[in-house]
Amino acid sequence: MQLKYQEKQKAILLLEDGTIFEGKAAGKTGTTTGEICFNTGMTGYQEIFTDPSYFGQVVTMTNVHVGNYGVQTDEVESKSIKIAGMICKKFNNGYSRKRATGSLQDYLEKAGIVCISDVDTRAIVRYIRDKGSMNCIITSENHSIDDLKKQLAKVPSMHGLELSSKVATTEPYEEKEANAAYRVALMDYGVKQNIVRCLVERGCHVKVFPMNAKLEDMLAFKPHGFMISNGPGDPGVMKEEIELVKKVIDTNIPVFGICLGHQLIAESLGISTYKMHAGHRGINSPVKNLISGKSEITSQNHGFSITPEDLKKNPDVEITHMNLNDHTIEGIRMKSKKVFCVQYHPESNPGPYDSRYLFDEFVTNMKEAAKA
Repeated sequence: MQLKYQEKQKAILLLEDGTIFEGKAAGKTGTTTGEICFNTGMTGYQEIFTDPSYFGQVVTMTNVHVGNYGVQTDEVESKSIKIAGMICKKFNNGYSRKRATGSLQDYLEKAGIVCISDVDTRAIVRYIRDKGSMNCIITSENHSIDDLKKQLAKVPSMHGLELSSKVATTEPYEEKEANAAYRVALMDYGVKQNIVRCLVERGCHVKVFPMNAKLEDMLAFKPHGFMISNGPGDPGVMKEEIELVKKVIDTNIPVFGICLGHQLIAESLGISTYKMHAGHRGINSPVKNLISGKSEITSQNHGFSITPEDLKKNPDVEITHMNLNDHTIEGIRMKSKKVFCVQYHPESNPGPYDSRYLFDEFVTNMKEAAKA
């Protein structure tokens, strides 16, 4: 696609503490708010933008060029864009990939996503790493700082915010291929579609259940295993969901949790969660598997983590994975049951693929449980 030069409107990024960055408008002309965060991935911006775990967040892209390979219909993790806004250095209106079905500008504009470009994203990321996560506002229509501060003051903190109900399915649905060997009840709190794909590829008949599903509804499906999905928001306030996860674990059916699912499993086992300083978001986080001794490069997207000190409350739980950058807990499992979970994303679309073995382990757990 040939690039067409056009004059860009002025845009403003205002942080909760009063810090201001000026740039140019991208996406839809308008105003948006959310918690600012950053993703260190060099590729996969469409998968990032459609990841339900990003709901309510304004994402700073650390890769210099965004939009240069356009968008493609199949490269999505949900049915719509879930980010609240986007910040980048260089925004490409055109694209060079033959497989692309359109430009990122048209994609964002159609979805009503307000963005800002031509800002120093390195400075923004360094600032967030120093000061921690906070709310922000982007606008390309109102340049009154006083007005923007008043709007921003009304935005709720991510701490204490339940958001899964905004993105989870409201009706059950199924995905499978012929001759699927195992039935998986997937509890949807904002599931990425590649989790479903990874299960189906391994011979699973997946039934995705909404948040308000009862345990009896899921057991009626006669599942060989339960998958507890990723999702946005603060896990500590999801009291009903934590109780449901506790009941699921008590069935003694194998359980696998990812990201928010990992946090909900921890909470159900008496291990509290806390809001991180800046969170982990990217496709290059090193994690060590403490069971095998091997390290893997992982895809991550989370702003909450589980409290190490609380592990002492439940001697039936052991740490399986550790982050090699900051030593936060990345995985746990129960000693007495086939229940395990990880904080990162083994479905990792567009990559890396180091952690896909976890889906194989889940299938093995279901196979062994079925023989017992």
